[in-house]
Amino acid sequence: KMMDDALMDGTWVILQNCHLACSWMPTLEKICEEKVVPDKPHPMFRVWLTSYPSESFPVSILQNGIKMTNEPPKGLRANLLRSYLNDPITNPDFYEGCKKPRDWFRLLFALCFFHANVQERRKFGPLGWNIPYEFNDSDLHISMRQIRMFLEDYDTTPFDALRYLIGECNYGGRVTDDHDRRLLNSILSMYLN
Repeated sequence: KMMDDALMDGTWVILQNCHLACSWMPTLEKICEEKVVPDKPHPMFRVWLTSYPSESFPVSILQNGIKMTNEPPKGLRANLLRSYLNDPITNPDFYEGCKKPRDWFRLLFALCFFHANVQERRKFGPLGWNIPYEFNDSDLHISMRQIRMFLEDYDTTPFDALRYLIGECNYGGRVTDDHDRRLLNSILSMYLN
């Protein structure tokens, strides 16, 4: 229904995380082949699809669409810069509003440097990680929010809790190899101490 309305009205539709709906991909392919034909839709109609690379994503949609990728920047400096130029850090209330600014700025920089480090290790193949992991900005953003929350809710910084949440849940939730998990937590312990 959403697609039909958008086709007629000339509005935009976004379907996020298509890689999670593998069973629905043939239906999407059929919709695109039958309804989104050159003369039929409104000229302002657009469909945006977001997905991680997936075997189940229909090739015909990829071939007929414009593809955009969001790759992590190359190098520690570029990665740090990108971390500081994205939400939520760009929000002045979030960045400058912490009750403990000295601890906040130090931990924020440490987290951003950690994020850049784990992103950069991918380029070293099996010397970096046994299995390539797709750490992304959502890992960084949730970790930032948790650090800020813990700083504001506790008198002393609970480093053990932060290391567990960030190393085992946020970033570690993607890690499937025991050696990689140990390495991730070792790297994190150098930054959050």
